[in-house]
Amino acid sequence: MEVRIGIHSGELIAGVIGKNKFVYDIWGDTVNAASRMESSGEPGKVNISGITYQLVKDKFSCTHRGKVDAKNMGKMDLYICEAML
Repeated sequence: MEVRIGIHSGELIAGVIGKNKFVYDIWGDTVNAASRMESSGEPGKVNISGITYQLVKDKFSCTHRGKVDAKNMGKMDLYICEAML
């Protein structure tokens, strides 16, 4: 089974929703961007945004995939996180 993983870093909103059955959920632009990283990523790879790359570049080996058009967000840098350094 191959999966796609998308990671983006930034602010988000979290909370409990529901009246009878409670669910903890997160939402916001950061969550939407991570979803776009996942959907436009390669199967079997960890796809990260340029913002996340800046946070992990000293600890992980990453390859730049180029700019990806993210719906309602414009072009975003996309990297593949390959291995720990």
